[in-house]
Amino acid sequence: MKPIIGITGNFGDNTCQLSKAYYQSVLEAGGSPLIIPPYVDSASLQSALSRADAIILSGGGDLNPLLIGEEPIPQLHSVNAERDQAELNLIDQALRMQIPVLGICRGIQMLVAAMGGELYQDLPAQYHDAPLVKHSQDLARHCASHTVEVEAGTILHSIFNTQASAEPVQLHVNSFHHQAVKASGPRLRVSARSADGVIEAVESTTYKSILGVQWHPEAFIAGGDRSMLPIFQWLVDQASNFAESKRIHNRILTLDSHCDTPMKFGTGEERLVTLPRMREGRLDASIMVAYIPQGERTPEACIAAANKADSILNQIQEIISLHPDEVSLACTPDDLYRIKSEGRRAIMIGIENGYAIGTDLDRIKHFRDRGVVYMTLCHNGDNDICDSARRSNSEHGGVSVFGEQVIREMNRVGMMVDLSHAAESSFYDALEISGTPIVCSHSSCRSLCDHPRNLTDEQMKALARKGGVMQVTLYDGFLCADGGATIDHALAHLQHAIDIMGVENVGIGTDFDGDGGIAGLAHAGELINLTRALLRRHFSEDDLRGIWGENFLRVMRTVQNKAHEA
Repeated sequence: MKPIIGITGNFGDNTCQLSKAYYQSVLEAGGSPLIIPPYVDSASLQSALSRADAIILSGGGDLNPLLIGEEPIPQLHSVNAERDQAELNLIDQALRMQIPVLGICRGIQMLVAAMGGELYQDLPAQYHDAPLVKHSQDLARHCASHTVEVEAGTILHSIFNTQASAEPVQLHVNSFHHQAVKASGPRLRVSARSADGVIEAVESTTYKSILGVQWHPEAFIAGGDRSMLPIFQWLVDQASNFAESKRIHNRILTLDSHCDTPMKFGTGEERLVTLPRMREGRLDASIMVAYIPQGERTPEACIAAANKADSILNQIQEIISLHPDEVSLACTPDDLYRIKSEGRRAIMIGIENGYAIGTDLDRIKHFRDRGVVYMTLCHNGDNDICDSARRSNSEHGGVSVFGEQVIREMNRVGMMVDLSHAAESSFYDALEISGTPIVCSHSSCRSLCDHPRNLTDEQMKALARKGGVMQVTLYDGFLCADGGATIDHALAHLQHAIDIMGVENVGIGTDFDGDGGIAGLAHAGELINLTRALLRRHFSEDDLRGIWGENFLRVMRTVQNKAHEA
């Protein structure tokens, strides 16, 4: 199937029109063009974008500076308020949906305006850094008017760097404009400039398929010059990858095995996991945990911790009950698949820190009866169950005598044992005690990032031998010792875990809203980008099905079925 490339139509004198050069270029690059008029109705825009696998923002008249908080200067040309506002809305929605975007001429300016950058209303009047080259040409549209230098290490450089050189690439371009990009803003970087320093191309700083060029590559192609065809081939390639990712997400179940979103209930803080973001990132289900910080271990404090856990579970269930048409509570893998088939999202619940049960084994069944699918034995600090990987006094030398009873009771009632946060001694003890496979719901690889919360290669091998799973987390400090982790670091940890454990024993536990979130995978709305990256690395659909949840659910089924049989 050819990917569908939506192209924004120009608008004026009550007509929507488009130069045929745009759709000719898309066709020649292997895409299927779809013209998108300036929709006013948001539902119609959403419908159009749901069909598109990529977007081209086409050229046209000036952007009304009032829309970006500026007063017009005398040199401003004609504007079209209807198109301006419609395209700003389109860009915002397309970016939320992770749709690849190419901005051309006016399109680069609209992209920059929508993403927080700055524009010159009139280049000759406002740009004074150097003598200008000829930006407003009177040559034929397919003729080059000046050159631009493309910075090495950029998307644009990779598109045109046929010699695989680390040096900048020079392109002959046909820019003709008087508005221009003044500053790219934090979400875009400059990738090309003309000889006088004017910005001629920008692209995403956060590992997205977003590119803007000031010149008109489609005009070269219409004039018989194929030198700019690689830009459209890049877009069609990104669109094909995005389209296949969407199809796979439709066919498989995607589960994030750990998020701390309940911590933000009632705080007014931005949440990284919301229903709109789950839809945009095509995430089917998330396990939200009742996180209980480690506190004093007096009888009174333990009762308070248990009550706190119950209160958080109540909050989760109350919020779910407010949106019955969109989301439902799931307690089993079968629930998850049923809810997906109904077109809704699913929430499972877990408990982070066995401190929530204090020293009362009966609370384990109580929480399981409430739908809790797993419990981490500890958090930061030792508790009555086991020693922790952090803030530990090695009190028990691993799992305590009481902790052994806890694990066996969890096995009995069908609750998964989660060893994220546990000390190595606790990990190996629990692995031997448990009669069912265990999980590490949000951990990463010690050999790539030396943090005590991460698993060593030997731990990962032992976990795999017992049929357990490790869910790579998106927490910056567990991915990169120096900070600044990106999607590339997450992919490196995932690949290393696969190399050590096999693809059937790994998955994803983001730790969103618990300080998880990295460049390229900043929130639930961006999770389809992980699928896109894995497809680029030639993972199969079966691999993705396992990574995205089925490996974790295999353990859940085993644990629940064994409890049911008993």
